Amino acid sequence: MEQPLTQHIKKDGSVLSLKEYEAVGGYQGLKKALKMTPKEVMQMVKDSNLRGRGGAGFPTGMKWSFVPMDDHAPHPKYIVANGDEMEPGTFKDRVLVEGNPHQLIEGMIISAYAIQADISYIFLRWAYHEAAKRVEVAIHEAYQAGYLGERIAGSDFHLEMHLHTSVGRYMCGEETALLNALEGKRANPRSKPPFPQVSGLFGKPTIVNNVETFNNIPHIIDKGTEWYQALSKSPDGGGTKLYGVSGHVKKPAIWELPLGVSLRELIEEHAGGMMDGYKFRAALPGGASTDFLTEEHLDVAMDFTNVMKAGSRMGTGTVIVLDDKTCPVGMVLNLEKFFAQESCGWCTPCREGLPWTAKILDAIENGRGMMNQLDILSFETVYMAPGNTFCALAPGAMEPLQSALKYFREDFERHIKEHKCPWD
Repeated sequence: MEQPLTQHIKKDGSVLSLKEYEAVGGYQGLKKALKMTPKEVMQMVKDSNLRGRGGAGFPTGMKWSFVPMDDHAPHPKYIVANGDEMEPGTFKDRVLVEGNPHQLIEGMIISAYAIQADISYIFLRWAYHEAAKRVEVAIHEAYQAGYLGERIAGSDFHLEMHLHTSVGRYMCGEETALLNALEGKRANPRSKPPFPQVSGLFGKPTIVNNVETFNNIPHIIDKGTEWYQALSKSPDGGGTKLYGVSGHVKKPAIWELPLGVSLRELIEEHAGGMMDGYKFRAALPGGASTDFLTEEHLDVAMDFTNVMKAGSRMGTGTVIVLDDKTCPVGMVLNLEKFFAQESCGWCTPCREGLPWTAKILDAIENGRGMMNQLDILSFETVYMAPGNTFCALAPGAMEPLQSALKYFREDFERHIKEHKCPWD
């Protein structure tokens, strides 16, 4: 099984230097790309069927194609790596950034060439201190080696690259809020259209992709689209995927696996199954802002289409397991408190609805709940559904709640009837 994204990451946790990266084929994809036209590079990414790894799963090449490319296109154009990664349960991008930052840098340079970008930013979560240090060193090494700056690798292409360490919170991970933060503004989401591909950072054409997405690009260019598509188990997209599992499993971790492995394989084989004394009850398949899947869904392929058909979203592909000894009401309360705290307050449903939801769940969890509050919670999931809020934060926050009310309603009712949490 090939693992192009992680195969050279060192097990001792140290970073891959420029020389070590070049020794295993690093920057070969860039050199090949620079001998092609930007249009040819973009077409390869389209043909590879790479879908964004940040959660939405939008086809990467198609996203790039919306950038103006004619002689009158506005400049400078920008390209941004979203490394904010503040979704609870998600820790995949950190593995890539800390272990092999040059792979990210190479992927960004190739992507910048494809859309003819002039300036690039790596936007990192504020808490990723070690990652920031390693990226800073890697950017300096790339400049020294001629992979960044003027006339990259002897070509006519030039690109600036900067590290931006976020001082914001969860909201900064939303594409347009991230751009506002980069501009020194409050991290509120923007109205769309216009979309960032046309009017993004400082009003110029901008592409924002997830860290893992960029890490795929050098391998697609270097080894070809047929090779890349063959890595996947699913017709839903090409390549491998970084999957993770956390919770009361024996081996919580991150693995690079073919896109489309089953939820059962992730939990039972790679994560070693449940810890002794614990039984699987459900899982959030793609981070905190996804719907629960239960035992009946264990054989669902972890790809964008099949997880959606099962009633959830693949999201980031990082699974949070709920066991039989953990209170589902308490788990959802913990998540809703997080989302309420992280709301930017820009729209009323999110600003007012999330704290209200957390307050009701707190009452139920601590024995002060009433049966009619379950109807209020169900109303909240509709009130903050997609299309009723300015961005996807509140709809994402409702996903674990709406599925918990569906699968664990008896647990909610028992809290109310017994006036306490049964797991206390």
